[in-house]
This record gives sequence, C-alpha cells and structure tokens, in this order.
Amino acid sequence: MCGIVGYVGQRQAADILIEGLRRLEYRGYDSAGVAVYGNSGISIRKKVGRVKELAHLLSQQPVSGTLGIGHTRWATHGGITDANSHPHAGGNGEVVIVHNGVIENYAVLKERLQSLGFVFHSTTDTEVVAHLIAHHYQEQIALGGDPEDKATALGAVQAAIKCLKGTYGLGILFREHPALMIAARSGSPLVVGVGRGEYFLASDASPLAGYTSEVVYLADNELVLLTPDGIDLLHRDHGQTTPSIQVLDQTEAESDLGSFEHYMLKEIFEQPATLENALRGRLDDDAATAKFGGLNLEVHQLRRIDRLVLTACGTSWHSALVGEFLIEEFARLPVEVEYASEFRYRNPPLSESTMVFAITQSGETADTLAALRESQRKGHPTLAICNVVGSTIAREADGGIFLHAGPEVGVASTKAFTSQVAVLALLALYMGRLRHLSYTAGKRIINHLRAMPDVIQKTLDCDAAVREVAEKYFHADNFLYLGRGYNYPVALEGALKLKEISYIHAEGYPAAEMKHGPIALVDEDTPSVFVIPHGNMYPKIMSNLEEVKARKGPVIAIACEADQHIASVADDVICIPSVEDYLQPLVATIPLQLLAYHIAVLRGCNVDRPRNLAKSVTVE
Repeated sequence: MCGIVGYVGQRQAADILIEGLRRLEYRGYDSAGVAVYGNSGISIRKKVGRVKELAHLLSQQPVSGTLGIGHTRWATHGGITDANSHPHAGGNGEVVIVHNGVIENYAVLKERLQSLGFVFHSTTDTEVVAHLIAHHYQEQIALGGDPEDKATALGAVQAAIKCLKGTYGLGILFREHPALMIAARSGSPLVVGVGRGEYFLASDASPLAGYTSEVVYLADNELVLLTPDGIDLLHRDHGQTTPSIQVLDQTEAESDLGSFEHYMLKEIFEQPATLENALRGRLDDDAATAKFGGLNLEVHQLRRIDRLVLTACGTSWHSALVGEFLIEEFARLPVEVEYASEFRYRNPPLSESTMVFAITQSGETADTLAALRESQRKGHPTLAICNVVGSTIAREADGGIFLHAGPEVGVASTKAFTSQVAVLALLALYMGRLRHLSYTAGKRIINHLRAMPDVIQKTLDCDAAVREVAEKYFHADNFLYLGRGYNYPVALEGALKLKEISYIHAEGYPAAEMKHGPIALVDEDTPSVFVIPHGNMYPKIMSNLEEVKARKGPVIAIACEADQHIASVADDVICIPSVEDYLQPLVATIPLQLLAYHIAVLRGCNVDRPRNLAKSVTVE
C-alpha cells in the first residue's frame, strides 16, 4: 500500500526520493510528496496524482538538500486531497513525518492534542502522529532538553509511539537536526539501506536496488537513527541492539520493463523461468521426493502432523485451494483453507498436531501476518510460503519455503501464483512420500514437474489467440468463470484477475454449481469461460457447457490442443498443452491471465496500477 523512501548522505535527496517513489508505484497510491532539509529548513512538496506530477511540481518549485523523506499515499483516513497527502508537519513545523499504517486511536489523540492548542490541516491519522511527536518534543525541551541533541528527538519519538495503537512505519525529520532521520516500525515494514557515508530508508527493498547491496530489515517495535556517520538501532522496550546486515538479493534490472509494455505482461512471460526457479534444487530423484532447506522441522515431527491449515488472502488463497487438492490427493492429509482475515478472529479447534502454513507473495500482508502470529501464540508449528526474503512473515515463521520468483511489480499477481502452486505441489510430494506415496509415483510426479517450465513456455504461444478473443468480448459487463476439480480455483483466479485490472464484474464457480443459482445470469451478453482440459471431469463439465449454450450464452473454452470436439460446441477456443490433472492449474491459468490483461488494455485501464488496489495490503 503506501510507500516510504528516505535518504541521508551527501547526494541531492530529491533525486533519490523521486526515483524511489517511482519504484514504489506498484504498491498502489493516490498522491505523493517529499520533504527535504535545505538551507531554509524543511521544505515540503506534495500533490494528488502520480509521481510524475510531483516531479513536475519539483521542477517548478525545486528543493535542495541531502536529507529527505518521501511518500506515496493510499488513502485510508481522509479523502484524496493535497492537504491529506504526506509528508505532514507537527507543531510549529519542528517535526515532519511520513507514515504507513493505521492509527486506531487517532480520534482520541486528536481530541487531546486539539485541547492543547494544536491546529490540524488535514483529516488524516498521520497528522495526529506528527503533532504528538511535536508535543513530546516540546515537553522535553521545557524540561531542560537540548533541542539540538538527538537524544531529545529520540525521546520525543519514543514517548509518542508508546501512545499509539495500530500499525505504523514512520520516517521522521526534525527542524533542529539537519543530518538526522529517525524511523520506527510496528506492523508496517521498513528496511534500511547501508551505504558509505549515506543511508537509505524504504518500505520495501525495491527502491534500494542499485544504490546499495546491504540492508537491515527492521523488526516490530524497533527504531533506527540515521545520519551520514552511521546508524543506531534500538528496540522500543529493550534499548540498544546490533543491526543484522544482510545482502540485498535484488537488482535494478529485475524491475525494468525491458521490451514489454506493462509489468503484468512481462511477469506473465517470466513464468517459465520463475517456475524453474521454484523447482531448482528441490527435486530429489534418488529418494523420489522433494527437498527443502528451510522447513526447520524434523521428519519425525512432520510425520506426527495429522492436519494442515493453509491461510492466505486474495490470489494466495486461490493457490491454497489448489494446494488443498494436491496435499489431500498425494499425502492423504486433511487440509483446510482459511481466509487469513477471518482465521485470526475465529477460535477454531486445532489439535497439537495441526500445522499452519501462511501463504503470501509479499510476506507483509497484515491479515496473514496476524493469522500466523495467532497460530504461534497457540503453539502450532507455523510455516510460510513466501516470495520476499527478509519480509516480516519470512522472518517470524518457524520455517518455510521461498518462491524465488523475483520482484513482482504488477499489482495483479501472476508469476507468484504459479510459483505458489508449484511449491505446493512439491510440498504435497514431500508429505506424500513421508506417508504412503510410492517411490514409482514420486518419480512420476518429479518427471512431470521437471517438464513444466517448457510446457509453460509452449502455453504462452496462445497469446495471439487470446488477444483475438479479448477483442471480441472486451465490451462485456459481466463474465462467468467455471471449472471443476483442480480447475475450480483456476476459475476463481481468472475471475479475480479480470475484476482487478479491467473493472468488469466476474464470478468464478465450480461448474456443477452453476445450475444452483448462477445459471440465472446466463444471457447473450454474458460470456462464460469454461476451463475444460481433458481429464476425469471432462464429460461432466461438457454437460455444464451445453447447459449454457442451450440458453444462448457465449462460451469461451480453455481446452487441450488435442480436443477435436470442443470447437463444435464452444464459440471460441483457446488451446493449451495436455498435462496431468494436478498440473492443469499451472497451464490453464496462463490464458486467463492473458485474457484479463488484453481486455484491460483494450478498455484503456491502468494494467499495472489498477484503481483502489495495492500490491501489499499492510492494513486491515
């Protein structure tokens, strides 16, 4: 969601801030702003709209200085206005902050601050934090604190955050400190880039690539003081601590568009490579199983597991549904799939031998993180499937599996979904071989998985055919997506992709459920997308397809290239390679991603940054 960048060093801060904000555009936002410390103090420039409009404002009203903070805002409290954009000043301008997260008790704090004479210029919860820090800063000075001593500034921040309820990632400047930035986090990610005589701050690692190769990921309740001379890290409750410097495993090139028009299309076409990365080093031919380096559980512990809970949100929840099918088939282990946003507030009866897997691309999804922590609190082994090394969930889980899919910039997840499905297939194989799955079956699964990158490469050849279908149907206002078995989650994911980036209403259903209500929606103007590759369910799904055709509904079929019959009944056919049932989600998803993409482009939508959406949902 909102994005933070910061810089302190010798270079011009504004240039670095603008470039960092551009790299954070994928997170979703509606306004942007910077604050830079120069000869005349702290200058703020902010504006509703895209980062390019902020850059244009800076060309007209330039700022100069080597210390600054920047922000892209995704509105939570208060409307989309220049006044509500970040940064926000506190007190009489002695404090300027940017903030990610939500302050739940902001109304009470605001009322208290107004009674003390603080004047508000926005309707955000962030300005409350700015005034609160300013209030404690003024108090410390009144008690004899030196306004130019960084201990006074730090004391003000520490006192203020103790009053906050909710989540925050903060970047803070003080008027009396021309070379000091303070950052603090609780529930909203922050990462520090370590340079030579310069330091960087960001809400994720993408703005840091190319500037530094060393980073420090802040943990919850940690604060950091940044100056050109170094960093001081401390815990809110335990005092000074030693930074853990890690290598940044990301390059600028990974965030470049290359020859593609949009990041989403680039990431769709990266899937042969990302699938290969997900499988690399994890196929054990000798033992006919999968192998993982980070589960952190002994084999005897895993054998005692008698139930799995997969918890996730959005696209990751759809991959979890595929995982449920895979694990139950191969490992004969009961699996439940839970929305993380609901799971954290329920009190389900979980036995001591239940294992919880959190699935997330970003590793920062607030609901998934809360579900993980709740599971840990109750003593369950809690693992994660995650894409971002160094993310909060990756660090807090008892163990887990990384996707190695590389940065996913497009808001609508594509390559992360297929990588998650591939990793879940590996997990199903691994758990199955610990139980009853035979050596022969394990070898067969390994051979099928090893072939998938090439199969996905071949599947991408459908792009031109998908575009033709998109040109035929992009004016439609409603779509139905239907599949059965392993392809039911694919139907859900296809509908979600279309909704996310084209703003067309779409619903996904198990095909057999159509006649229990959704068939009422079928008419000549509502296309139905059937995921109908060859398999055990083919005759059943064909019967459902015929029911739609009988009611004059247009049918788009995602079918195997060897299917000689489908063209005689469907209006349009998109062909995919034939694979085993359990691998069909990896293949059938590709044309649905492309269909959503091409329809969105034809409708003139912002494919990579769809309205109202954020890449990483770090608030409830």
